[in-house]
Amino acid sequence: MTGGATLPADIAAAYLTCEQITGEQARNFAWGIRLLPGTKRRALSAVYAMARRIDDIGDGQLSDEHKLAELKAARRAATNPDDPDDPVQVALAHAATVLPIPLDAFDELVDGCEMDVTHRSYRDLTELIDYCRCVAGSIGRLSLGVFDPPLRGEDVAEAKRLANTLGVALQLTNILRDIREDLAAGRVYLPTKDLELFGVELRTTDDGSLDPQDGQLAELVRFEAARAAGRYDEGLRLLPMLDWRSAACAGAMAGIYRELQSRIAADPTIVMRGRAALPTRDKLRVAIRAMARRNSP
Repeated sequence: MTGGATLPADIAAAYLTCEQITGEQARNFAWGIRLLPGTKRRALSAVYAMARRIDDIGDGQLSDEHKLAELKAARRAATNPDDPDDPVQVALAHAATVLPIPLDAFDELVDGCEMDVTHRSYRDLTELIDYCRCVAGSIGRLSLGVFDPPLRGEDVAEAKRLANTLGVALQLTNILRDIREDLAAGRVYLPTKDLELFGVELRTTDDGSLDPQDGQLAELVRFEAARAAGRYDEGLRLLPMLDWRSAACAGAMAGIYRELQSRIAADPTIVMRGRAALPTRDKLRVAIRAMARRNSP
């Protein structure tokens, strides 16, 4: 199917629903998704809409018991989308027939959300990376299926590894961005060993900001940001393996998060006061730069 092919009305409407969800809720990813041709843009919107549904269950206000039940149902819907009355499933099912989207990667996304529901903590970097692989590496591999690069043999496995690494880098950035917000929700993702190493116990001050603890928290944030930076350097080696519009999409999405990671590393206090974010003008600049770069990481 080409980007210009006419879709059946029900499928076109399902994709439109997913694109609306993406446009309204994908504050960073939407910038990259817009750069794709029609078929891939619609498919990645369907992937995002399902992933968003799963994330919203984990972050919602239901009891843990009900969240786990909803996640079980979402796992079935994502890996075997067959409900004709659910536009997200309709779009995802169609996308998976025209592009090699590994729907089983949603299994890992649900696994990661279940970790959130059970309030799991992470002793060391190995455990944290396992979590990041579930919740974000899975999205990297799903996106790679949408990009559908013309690769063979060992290059296929390498592309999957790099997509996973890039997803992990984005999630490590999310963790730094959301330290204060997650703490308020009773979640701490930073490895216990790292907190102990820097002598940090996450807590807030009277005004609601994170306690800087004589600069030790800033040092910890810089340490974790450097770990993310290394994974961006590695993961962005994926871009030359993609067609130029897919590379522009991935480059824009990763570029926005990498820019955020760099700003957090330069000034860790921004995550102590609230949730760090890039202004719209800077996101646009990153997207334009990704388009101009074509196949160069």
